[in-house]
Amino acid sequence: MKRRTFLRVAASATAALSLPLVVPRQVLGAAGQPGPNDRIKVGFIGLGGRARWILKDEALPGADVVAVADCFLPRLDEAAKVYPGSEKWAKYQSYQKMLEREKLDAVFVETTTHARVLAAIHALQAGCDVYAEKPQSLTVAEGRVLVKAVKKYNRILQTGSQQRSMPINAYASKLVREGAIGKIHTVITCNFESGKVWKSKPEEPVPAGLDWDAWCNQTELRPYHSQLQFGWGEILDYDGGGQSWGVTGWGTHSLDQVQCALGTDDTGPLEIWPEDPGPNCKVMMRFANGALLKIAGKRRGMEDLGAIFIGDQGRIEILRGDFLADRAELRADAPPPTPQGPKESIPHLENFLQCLRTRKKPNADAETGHRATTLCHLMNICRAVQRKLRWDPVAEQFSGDEQANKMLARPRRAGYELPAIG
Repeated sequence: MKRRTFLRVAASATAALSLPLVVPRQVLGAAGQPGPNDRIKVGFIGLGGRARWILKDEALPGADVVAVADCFLPRLDEAAKVYPGSEKWAKYQSYQKMLEREKLDAVFVETTTHARVLAAIHALQAGCDVYAEKPQSLTVAEGRVLVKAVKKYNRILQTGSQQRSMPINAYASKLVREGAIGKIHTVITCNFESGKVWKSKPEEPVPAGLDWDAWCNQTELRPYHSQLQFGWGEILDYDGGGQSWGVTGWGTHSLDQVQCALGTDDTGPLEIWPEDPGPNCKVMMRFANGALLKIAGKRRGMEDLGAIFIGDQGRIEILRGDFLADRAELRADAPPPTPQGPKESIPHLENFLQCLRTRKKPNADAETGHRATTLCHLMNICRAVQRKLRWDPVAEQFSGDEQANKMLARPRRAGYELPAIG
């Protein structure tokens, strides 16, 4: 018997789109993890820009990419022309078929944000460990389902928040967390932009090799337009502002850095409010420990994907790959800076692959990724309702605000519902 066997769901009106349930490897008697000398068999779901960045790093020690899937077939052919060893890849338009046919240990889910959680859960059901790009989810509700799925299937999930594995960022975060500058009263990040509402445009022909239904996934099956396919990060139906300086784009890195240094990886703020009007207004968040997060600063460059932490005994500014402190001794034992660029993700990828073997919790596990992404969603909801909100980080609900609570989830198109996770 194969170590992953797919069981077909009972026939229904949406059976053609329904995906199989999976018997995890451990149920079939397999070890459920690669041994110390085993080559890790990896698959990729989505071969867009971020996937290609990872592949060109050649940063997957002890692992072999054996299969790739993308609902846009030209990307498979384009990637195959660039990367060494790609002639051995098994290529699929349907990632479901890839999961069913290939014996994979791990899957990199490099899809659009609106397709990410469903693909990740199917990979978990197939017995795979998962590297899921950030932001981890499109909504708070589906993010929580993904966390539950990781626990249910006893798998490893690493969120693509690579600053978690940059040695100097981890060092600076620990300084803040352990009181090197005293009790933190203020945290400042630069401001990030929310997404935009899609305005209908004349329909364009669907490009050859594109499964447009699969691309639309949980969202409305709109008439095709190239701006949807290639500019989805700016559109709220598909992301929360995923362009570079968007809330769920680079903002995810910055807000994750806040969570890391404050030690709030399993919780969140209690209050959120807009500081001024407008779709990209400054937003304030107050945590239970009294720290006030001001998402309000000016931005300079990539170094601003961190945060400024002000305590009653000093100040530390964590940058992307470095940090500044107002006392020289705080840098005395710091590791060297991490240069920005393609190689900056290598420690994070190595941590993921190492955890596949050890079964230890990765640096950006599912709960950590979910909580950081939730800050992004809270910011967008606050801007949408334009009023102060009270957040219960345990129940993951707003107190006494029905309108805001409705924004924690979204209707999903038939055939792309999330599996029930007990």
